[in-house]
Amino acid sequence: MISGIIPLNKPVGMTSFDCVSRIRHLYNQKRVGHSGTLDPNVNGVLPICLGYATKLVDNLMATGKIYQGAITLGFATTTEDLDGTIIATDFDFKPLTDQQINNGLQHFLGDTIQIPPMYSAVKVKGRRLYDYARHGETVERPRRQIKITNFQQRCASWIDPISKTQTIYFTVHCSKGTYVRTLAVDFGKYFGVPAVMTQLTRMMSGGFTLAETVTLEELEQAAQTGQLAEKIQPLGRALQGLPTRELTASQFERVQHGGFLDARELASQKPILVLRYNNEDRATYHLDQSKQQYRPEKMFRLN
Repeated sequence: MISGIIPLNKPVGMTSFDCVSRIRHLYNQKRVGHSGTLDPNVNGVLPICLGYATKLVDNLMATGKIYQGAITLGFATTTEDLDGTIIATDFDFKPLTDQQINNGLQHFLGDTIQIPPMYSAVKVKGRRLYDYARHGETVERPRRQIKITNFQQRCASWIDPISKTQTIYFTVHCSKGTYVRTLAVDFGKYFGVPAVMTQLTRMMSGGFTLAETVTLEELEQAAQTGQLAEKIQPLGRALQGLPTRELTASQFERVQHGGFLDARELASQKPILVLRYNNEDRATYHLDQSKQQYRPEKMFRLN
């Protein structure tokens, strides 16, 4: 079984599941998963985990994300992006100044509560919200806490004299679970103008930047030349920043059987440790403070 992470540059027009399926086929491996869904009309960084790395999806998602995109003022849609049907228009609004835009973006910084859109993959009572939406049903959506650490203009906005819309180009740094299209709609609501997200690219996710990504075309070419393994990043990329300990042979033997390790022998009081043997990440262990023991959390290659 191959283990590691492929930082994929997901193209527009494919679902995240489509990308996982393609990689399953290329690597002839069933144990494949992604860390954070991207909508079909969004491109950019989509870390895809193979083998033992699938245990680290939560670690990758916890690092936060960076996006670049565009908000267009003047109309709103059912899906909050260009895939939906227009449900509101206002082409007589007074275009926002740079100062107003900057003040509006700053308003969303920090911790806030967001309600996910009806056209989303969030599950309620065992069904995806988009399934309710497609059947014309309504359901109470779960509120979730998100955090925006940076939200600013990338360049001057553009006012279209023909459509009488205004497009704002932004960069946003946000926590996992943030729906940027909902953020775009809420930005418009802040000024009392219907709004829609008209473009979005994920620039960073799971610690991987867009510059580090590979495309599906590059993977297919690598498959033809027998170089697929070279496109995989080690699973340790998902563990960066965590303290590590190199195990002795006797300690590793205990870890292989799921044994506990005394905190004193590891000389640590850190909540989580990455345990390595022969310069390879083997497991993460968490500290039971009351018993001063490190216990198994996630186990990787143990042979």
